Amino acid sequence: MNSAARVLVCDDEPQILRALKVVLRDAGYEVTAAATAKEALDAASVRPPDAAIIDLVLPDGNGVEVCEQLRSWSEMPIIVLSAVDDEEQKVRALEAGADDYVTKPFGPRELVARLSAALRRAGAGADEPVIEADGLTLDLAARVVKRDGEEIHLTPIEYDLLRTLARNRGRLMTTRALLVEVWGPEYEFDTQVLRTHVARLRAKIEPEGGPRFIRTDPGVGYRFVG
Repeated sequence: MNSAARVLVCDDEPQILRALKVVLRDAGYEVTAAATAKEALDAASVRPPDAAIIDLVLPDGNGVEVCEQLRSWSEMPIIVLSAVDDEEQKVRALEAGADDYVTKPFGPRELVARLSAALRRAGAGADEPVIEADGLTLDLAARVVKRDGEEIHLTPIEYDLLRTLARNRGRLMTTRALLVEVWGPEYEFDTQVLRTHVARLRAKIEPEGGPRFIRTDPGVGYRFVG
C-alpha cells in the first residue's frame, strides 16, 4: 500500500526537506517536495497527493493557510510540522483542517507511524451498516455522511470520530477511549486534539438550533444520541 501513496512535503529548511524525503522514500512512499506555500499548492493542483506534511512556518505564508486551501478541495490526511510546542499553533492548524501535528525535532519512526495511521484511517472501509438519527445518515460502508439528504464533507479524522461515536450510540465514550480508538495509544492524554475535532464535527453535522447528536459529559467524555 505504501508504494502507491504519494506524499507532498513542504518545509523551507533544506536539511529537513532532504531528511523527510529520505525517511519517507525509505518507508516506501513517493515524495513530492516543496519549499514554499506556492510550490506546495501548485504541486498539489498538478498531481493531487494522497497525504501532505506541511511546516507551519513558510517564507511566503504559513502552514495554516496551506491547510485551509488544501482542505477546501481535498479530504487527504494532512500532518503539520511545528518547531514550537505551542498549543495555540496546534489548535489553529487543527481548526484549519489538519488531521495531526508533529513537533520538531521529531523522530523519523514517529512521523512515519503517524502518516501510516492517517492513511489507514482515510482508506478504511468495510461492510458496515447505515446509521440514521434525526435526519443524519451515516453510510459506514461507503463512508458517506448526509444531513437531510445533503452530503456533508468530513475529513478522515472527523469521519473516524463520528463513526466511533455512532457505532457506540447511546454509550458514554470516555475521552481517553476515544483518543486511543481514533488516534492511537500515543494520544491517550491529548484532550485538546479531541475537543478541537469534536467542535469542528459538531459545526458540520449539527445545524444551528437543530438536534445535538454529540453530547458532552463534562470531565468524562462524549456520547452519540438521537
